[in-house]
Amino acid sequence: MYITFTPRVCIAVLVVVTMIYSGVIVAAQIAGMVLVPAGEFIMGSDKVDTEGKAQEFGARKPWYADEHPQHNVFLDAFFIDTYEVSNDQYRKFVKQTNYWVPATWERNGYLLTRDVLDIANLEVLRRLAVERFRLDMDLRSMDKKQLLDAMGSRQAEFDNLPVTGVTWRNAMDYCQWAGKRLPTEAEWEKAARGTHGLEYPWGNDWDSSKLNAGTDRDWEHNVAPVTEYEAGKSPYGVYQMAGNVSEWVADSYQPYPGSTYKSDAFLPTNKVVRGGGWGGVGHYAIHHLYRAAYRFYVSENSMFNDLGFRCARDAK
Repeated sequence: MYITFTPRVCIAVLVVVTMIYSGVIVAAQIAGMVLVPAGEFIMGSDKVDTEGKAQEFGARKPWYADEHPQHNVFLDAFFIDTYEVSNDQYRKFVKQTNYWVPATWERNGYLLTRDVLDIANLEVLRRLAVERFRLDMDLRSMDKKQLLDAMGSRQAEFDNLPVTGVTWRNAMDYCQWAGKRLPTEAEWEKAARGTHGLEYPWGNDWDSSKLNAGTDRDWEHNVAPVTEYEAGKSPYGVYQMAGNVSEWVADSYQPYPGSTYKSDAFLPTNKVVRGGGWGGVGHYAIHHLYRAAYRFYVSENSMFNDLGFRCARDAK
């Protein structure tokens, strides 16, 4: 039996073979992730704090200094999560691997499954409903099933919120379990500001309605669902790269190539966090803390209720 190839089929086969041979097969789409194409982008900035605002607001480090010098960086194509990793996603990881539970879950009852709660008697359930689940309703007339249903509904409110209270290693372990990795600092910044060095993910002008900086909306749990603030998306369609929660990246805190800035904080155990959390301090400070070029650092063992992460992966 003979198979006849048309010229169009031959060309298509040749292209695929060439791509496989060169190792650059790239998936057109991965669920829950966006593709950031290969190419150069502007990283860092050359701004200077001429007004001494860093001292005025009691900042830990000089403003802008660790962003110097502004420089062009070439990156291969990569994928990055469209949204911050949610509680629901992280809970699947915890259950499947019997992993350490975030401290934030201990305070809001999120780790207590219905099977576990069902063992408790009515008195204990009512106490948990008040102390852990913060149920604002008349509990005295509710039977066990009604209490369990109310607690389940309360837990569901946390499903789409970003997971917080996780260390750098916890974030690394989750990404590895998911077949991904933490983004590098350069990948995070490119995904946030595009190729032309935008000041914020949505553009160059500050707009408090496009992020959760703790000022424009009173979210009950301080953090917003990971799918909120569509108007604040980055040029690649990535959500909440400013505000809501700061995000771990893979890199240790180090000076950029060519920088003259010196700091005792340049240590392997200090990891970079990006994006700024929901707790801004004053309108001027908010402008600075949520810039796409802004760098911050904490110890790799740190856990905060406004610090989470998202994952990335190679596009090849």
